[in-house]
Amino acid sequence: MLQRLLTFFERYSFGVCTYLGERFNISISKIRLFFIYTSFLSVGFPLIVYFFAGIVLDLRNYIKRCRTRASDF
Repeated sequence: MLQRLLTFFERYSFGVCTYLGERFNISISKIRLFFIYTSFLSVGFPLIVYFFAGIVLDLRNYIKRCRTRASDF
């Protein structure tokens, strides 16, 4: 069970800070610290936002891959 949870985190949620850092031109480490500190202060609510953003980014990448495959034909 723990291995499945770690695999999920590695696949879906760790690209969020990188995406936000590149998008808003902010240091990735500052964004990670922001999520960590606000998670402790607000009892985990930013983690829900973080997971949701990871899922949305994954869906976005999936749609882009499908469009490039469709245009190859």
